[in-house]
Amino acid sequence: MRITRRILSVKKEPVALTIGNFDGVHLGHQAMIARLKRAARRLDIASCIMTFEPHPRELLAPDQAPARLTSLREKLELLTRLDVDRVQIYRFNHAFAKISAESFIADILLREMNVRWLLIGEDFRFGARRTGNTALLQKFFAEPNQRELEVMAPVTLGEQRVSSTAIRHALAADNLALAAELLGRPFSISGRVVHGLKLGKKLGFPTANIQLKDHSPLLNGIFVVEANWRDTAGLTRRVRGVASLGVRPTVLENARPVLEVHLFHFNEAIYGQRLQVEFLHKLRDEEKFTDVETLVKQIERDVAHAQAYFSQMDSSTHALACLDC
Repeated sequence: MRITRRILSVKKEPVALTIGNFDGVHLGHQAMIARLKRAARRLDIASCIMTFEPHPRELLAPDQAPARLTSLREKLELLTRLDVDRVQIYRFNHAFAKISAESFIADILLREMNVRWLLIGEDFRFGARRTGNTALLQKFFAEPNQRELEVMAPVTLGEQRVSSTAIRHALAADNLALAAELLGRPFSISGRVVHGLKLGKKLGFPTANIQLKDHSPLLNGIFVVEANWRDTAGLTRRVRGVASLGVRPTVLENARPVLEVHLFHFNEAIYGQRLQVEFLHKLRDEEKFTDVETLVKQIERDVAHAQAYFSQMDSSTHALACLDC
């Protein structure tokens, strides 16, 4: 996958394009991308996604901007797996926000991007003050322009519309199962392992501390998790564990949220590695204990409950496998 930013070479090959923030790269996004790739193959042109950094609301209404489901890096990694030819990232700043809807189409979509086929959601709005809509696009993407416009209805799962907002609501309600259904995979947080206070090791439960860029993560509490990373040999590692995501009120005051992962049967130094932590099940809320001894006893219970969860999961998987025998 090729990642490009703003102005390209003078010669611009035509593309099949879809536009959006693609936060989470959920089932709705995946359906759009599948449709995009089919059109690109039919027309024998490159498939391309246009996205923005930062999220427009982070610039225009930072107090109302939603917490991200995925960082830009995570989003690009997910798009790479979907085998898109190219991702075009536009820097969303105040100058970009002032571009009129007509200029966005004529100057960016047609001149800069050379869009031959365009796919948008039915509620897509663009341009200064969000004045651009489907009707305006149809004026440019119509015969005899030899360009095609398709409008896609929302993707639903049962009666639930698949959207980044719906996933955030599911996470806020600690409904990890619903979030995973809408995403098509478990919700995860990725980050680099950094040195911490070494409190976990002192308490007998060493942890990998994950650097968080978001000061307000979408989850809080104690969770059953699986962690994935590539080791120094380039091999993918996957280890089960239990994680704490919160401010650690028993040992600190007024602290920033931290993600700490205790990996089962693991005793390697992985500082500097990027871990992807998948959240499978919530055990409990974070709480402040009267003393460290009480905290340690609770951690022991958390580990036991997490191991029991995996045992039950393995038993269920084995039972299903036997049905296929």
